[in-house]
Order: sequence, then structure tokens, then C-alpha cells
Amino acid sequence: MSRDTVVAKRYAKALFELASQQQIVSEVEAQLKLIVDSLEQDADIQKFLSLPSIDAEKKIALLKSAFGDRVSALVLNTVKLLISRRRQDVIAEVYEAFVKIAGESLGQAHATVYAAKALTAEELAGVTEQFGQITGKTIIAEQVVEPSLLGGIQVRIGDRLYDGSLSGKLERLQKSFKI
Repeated sequence: MSRDTVVAKRYAKALFELASQQQIVSEVEAQLKLIVDSLEQDADIQKFLSLPSIDAEKKIALLKSAFGDRVSALVLNTVKLLISRRRQDVIAEVYEAFVKIAGESLGQAHATVYAAKALTAEELAGVTEQFGQITGKTIIAEQVVEPSLLGGIQVRIGDRLYDGSLSGKLERLQKSFKI
């Protein structure tokens, strides 16, 4: 485990504790996602934040003006702290760790459902229900269309991959023929 991952988990745990005290866990998660998505989509902002020659106050001012009232003081203060300590590169990891901590605490798990074609709402609900029974958690699913699967689905929950795809079955069959 890298040092950045450990640092991100510490920040995420502290942020989760404060958010749960204020009963705004889901809001904080959404706000962190907004910040991470914005940073990932704009390489110029990432570069600006990573430049050591630019004062931390200028970086914080940029984020304040960019996100304004769309993020709570709690999230903004956490991001300020990360920037002032020159740890802006772990913001995405803090979000990922926060999601994991919040999910474990609330009995939820995030799943990515890969399918050859888009699933209907009923099909996706059936998948989440079935995997909820397997894991004993409430599944929050995100769907990704992956035509290379040919048919069936793959479900990734955390670091586990459940492969029920046609391409996966063909691959396993091919391996069984190689002795």
C-alpha cells in the first residue's frame, strides 16, 4: 500500500466521521465526486494545482470561485487542507476511500455492471438485488456498456469480479482444452 493511499484513507476517515456527525454523508460523497470529476476533466486545473511555484492561497481561491456554494464548508475545508499541505494529488484517492468507508458503514457496496448492451432498469434492478443477496449489502450499481463481452454480464464489487459473460465463458473453455 502506497504512502498516498494511507494518507488518503486518513483524510477520508476523518471526513467521514465529521460528515456522519452532521448527518450529511451522502451530500459529502456527491460533493467530493463533483470536485474529482471536475479535476479529471480539466488538465489545466490539475497542472495549476500541481505547480509548486503557485501559492496555496491562489489555488484555494480558484477552487472557491469554481465550486462556490455547490460544496459544503466541510468539503471545501478538507480540500483546502489537502492543498495547503501539498497533497492535492490525493483528492481522488480521498474520494475513493470515503466511498468505501461510507459504504461499509452504511451496509452499501458500489458495483460496476459491465454488459454487452445497455440493461433495462428492471434488469439492472434484478442484478443489484441478486448481488445484494450474495454480499449481504445494498448494492449501488453503475452500468457500463462493453460490447467485447459478446453477451452476459460482469459485475465488479470492490476488488472482486463476477464474470458471467459469454467472452469469459469462452475464455475459460479455451483454457480447459489446454492441458
